[in-house]
Amino acid sequence: MTSDIAKNARPKARVVKIEHADDPRLAPYRDIRERDLVGRTQRFVAEGKVVLNVLLSSARFEAESILVLDNRLSGLEAQLRLCPEELPVYRVSQATMDEISGFHVHRGILAIGRRKAIPSSAELLAGLPERALVAVLCGISNHDNVGSIFRNAAAFEADCVLMDETCCDPLYRKAIRVSVGATLKVPYARHGSIEDVLASLSQEGFNLLALSPSGTQSIYEASPAPRLALLFGTEGEGLPKPLLDRLNTARIPMSRDFDSLNVATASGIALSRFSRFS
Repeated sequence: MTSDIAKNARPKARVVKIEHADDPRLAPYRDIRERDLVGRTQRFVAEGKVVLNVLLSSARFEAESILVLDNRLSGLEAQLRLCPEELPVYRVSQATMDEISGFHVHRGILAIGRRKAIPSSAELLAGLPERALVAVLCGISNHDNVGSIFRNAAAFEADCVLMDETCCDPLYRKAIRVSVGATLKVPYARHGSIEDVLASLSQEGFNLLALSPSGTQSIYEASPAPRLALLFGTEGEGLPKPLLDRLNTARIPMSRDFDSLNVATASGIALSRFSRFS
């Protein structure tokens, strides 16, 4: 009986020791500092233990392989039990890892993930509850900002994030890392113009509120709505003027001696204001 318990307690994933960086099984991990996997059949690089936890528990993404330092393997037993037996886990030395990836920010744990399906904005919105909060991004191409906005969306339980086609891909390596895995957790859609996104929101009965330093009211004066979409624009230029001219707008009260907040910071304040926790 003791041996059966011990056997069941062992990690399920298949761990393979690899000695050389030029092993063909490690090809997806090579030079990821210089060439990201985004856009290659929806594959991406996940870094670190926290992000790996999110990836392995996600219904929308799956791991294709895991790469880990020899001295980090013993700390991943819980994660490896979540893996299917056929998922390869490659263990390597520090020298081999450095030769493959060329940097240390991954803390010795990497994985190649893949997105299972790509829903449209309309499909995503159709599945939301009657009360819902959505973050809408227009033209935000900075990976740090996108990652931080997703982290805020997860913290304040936004139901999804919608992006127009000019936003950067949230599966970019840096965006995933900055979000602490939230880009793999919060449902999102990224395609089409901002007009296409807004049309889908209107069709599903969402009230639209555009965030801008020139907004006509404070976010604390704006009334919450059962279905609310908060619009955020890019650094500097903000949302396009034609949008601001026709939408309800709101601003975050702040010092008159300073003109604006970083969009990621603004998203955190606004999402907190209209979240179910407020």
